[in-house]
Amino acid sequence: MEYFMSFFEIVVLPNGDIALKRDNDIDEPIIRISFSTDVDGLSEESKINVAKAMIDAGIDLFDKMNLDLLQTKENVLSPDISTVIH
Repeated sequence: MEYFMSFFEIVVLPNGDIALKRDNDIDEPIIRISFSTDVDGLSEESKINVAKAMIDAGIDLFDKMNLDLLQTKENVLSPDISTVIH
């Protein structure tokens, strides 16, 4: 039995969005985070730190829902799990 391990990376896209993607993957990112012009004063490092926290919270939510992050089927959220994570 073969096991495949996927690695992910957080990247800054040319338009300034921050994205989570599989390393060595040229397809669309798994997650894309855009910041409004209201936070243009934040440094790129600060935006990356905020994006990391958002991605971590999303992964925690997937874990609570017992979903595989790489699952491709669309799933319905359980009514007892809030999608608001702040």
